[in-house]
Amino acid sequence: MIDLPDSTTIAAALSERRIVLAMAVAGLAGLVRGFSGFGGAMIYMPLVAAVYDPRIAAVTILLVDFVCSSPFAIPETRRCNWREVIPISAAMAVGVPFGTWALLALDPIVLRWCISIIVLGLLPPLAFGWRYRAQPSLPVTLGVGLFSGVSAGAVQIAGPPVILYWLSRIGSAVTVRANIMVFFMICGVVLVAYYAFQGLFTAQALALSVLLGVFYLGGVGLGSLVFRGTSDRVYRRVAYAIIALAALLSLPVLDPLMR
Repeated sequence: MIDLPDSTTIAAALSERRIVLAMAVAGLAGLVRGFSGFGGAMIYMPLVAAVYDPRIAAVTILLVDFVCSSPFAIPETRRCNWREVIPISAAMAVGVPFGTWALLALDPIVLRWCISIIVLGLLPPLAFGWRYRAQPSLPVTLGVGLFSGVSAGAVQIAGPPVILYWLSRIGSAVTVRANIMVFFMICGVVLVAYYAFQGLFTAQALALSVLLGVFYLGGVGLGSLVFRGTSDRVYRRVAYAIIALAALLSLPVLDPLMR
């Protein structure tokens, strides 16, 4: 079920002081996503969950990212390796309902702690370039997909496990990139369908998706332009530092600073 917003809902969202902070967070997340190519959700989720709540954060980043990335992923369906994409996507689809249950059932404070811990836990493997070195097997593939699905359903952070797993594979960079993009598109389709089934697309969430999405997409565009000439090492270090800071600032013990 989808509850479409009207002008009253949008006006109510704009009248709250916290919308300004949320817009700044969305712009920053988009900026990092634009210049580094990753990390948007890892900044957006913990901070917007602190400003509003985990459900609002999950729904808004899902819609914004899905609308933004799907047009670029569709052409990659011709270049991906479906024998690798299908099993990990199937496992992801199994995991999404469990993650969504956590989003609906867990206390928001508990879930926010989980978001921060997941972000901080996944950051070292990304920052230090850790990879899965053993020979991939079907159980490992399914495990990675299941973990990604649970994490996506609960906190919208599906990417790092799959990226770290596929980057360890020996093969064409074009194919690996296509695999990742197609996986994210399939994950978005599953999440949109299941979130709609669970009634998460409220009028408030959709209104905020539009309002915050403008700043997120603006940040992506600005990041792509401003940081085009920056070295890979510099912008990745900046991105990792911002992600870590976002996760730390979003801890519930710092709520007086965020609200």
